Amino acid sequence: MIVGLVIACEVAFWVLLAAGLAFRYALRMPRTGLALLLCEPLLEVVLFVVTAIDLRNGAQPDWRHGLAAVYIGFTVGLGHSTVTWADARVAHRFTGGPPPKKPPRHGTARAVHEWKVAGRWILACVVALALLQAAVWYVGSAGHTGSLRQWQLRMLWLIGINVIIAGSYTLFPKRER
Repeated sequence: MIVGLVIACEVAFWVLLAAGLAFRYALRMPRTGLALLLCEPLLEVVLFVVTAIDLRNGAQPDWRHGLAAVYIGFTVGLGHSTVTWADARVAHRFTGGPPPKKPPRHGTARAVHEWKVAGRWILACVVALALLQAAVWYVGSAGHTGSLRQWQLRMLWLIGINVIIAGSYTLFPKRER
C-alpha cells in the first residue's frame, strides 16, 4: 500500500505541476495555477500521515516505509527547484518570457552553482534522515528497524557524493578555453 501511495504521490505531483502551469499560462488564470501548485505539499502530508498510521497499526518497518521518508525528503529538498525549473521553461516557451538561465560553465560561478545544487540534495537527505530517525523512535525497540537504518546509510552516502562533486568544482574549477 505504501509503495502504491508513493507512486500515486509522484504522479499527482506531476499532474498538479502540469495543471498549475496550464492554468497559469494557457488559461491565463494565475491565481488558480498558483493554488494548484500550492497543493503539492499536501501530497507529502498525506503520505506522511498514512505511513505513520501504518507503522502505528503494527506494520513492521521495511524498505517501503523508508522509501516514503526518502520521497518526502526529496520533495522537500528538490520540489521547489523542480517547479521553478518547469515554470521558467513553460513561461519562455508559451508566453514569450525570458529564456531560462543556464548554469555558469566556468570558474567560481560554476563552483557556487554546484554548491547550491549540492545544498538542495543535502537538504533532501537531511529531511529524509530526520524522518527515518523519527520512524525508528516511533517504532521503538519492539520493531525491526534495520531497513530504516539502511536507508539512513544511503542518505549519508548521497550527502558524501554531493559534497565530493561540489568540492571537485571548487578544487578543480573548469577553465575557459
